[in-house]
Amino acid sequence: MPDDQLSRTFAALADPTRRAILARLAEGEATVNELAEPFDISLQAVSKHLKVLERAGLISRGRDAQWRPCRMETAPLDSAAEWIVRYRDRWTDRFDRLEQEIRKIQRGEHE
Repeated sequence: MPDDQLSRTFAALADPTRRAILARLAEGEATVNELAEPFDISLQAVSKHLKVLERAGLISRGRDAQWRPCRMETAPLDSAAEWIVRYRDRWTDRFDRLEQEIRKIQRGEHE
């Protein structure tokens, strides 16, 4: 598997638990225990998900006394969104041109 930033981002986002963790972190910082609350999985499993997110650069961990709150990092998401938008724009342009050709054919204007 390629180990570039975009691949790590999409691989991390492929799991619904990790996406739910990111959704929670979009509301603000949280500890591992707080992040684990809504899931019926062990703290160890949540920690593994957090490591994947951290390796992808999607979260970072701070230090507040004995707590290490997690926070969401948006730069990798911005890069992934830019990549998606670039290809969405290409396909939108292609569909627009296809629609124009179909209309020409329907009006009998096709060469």
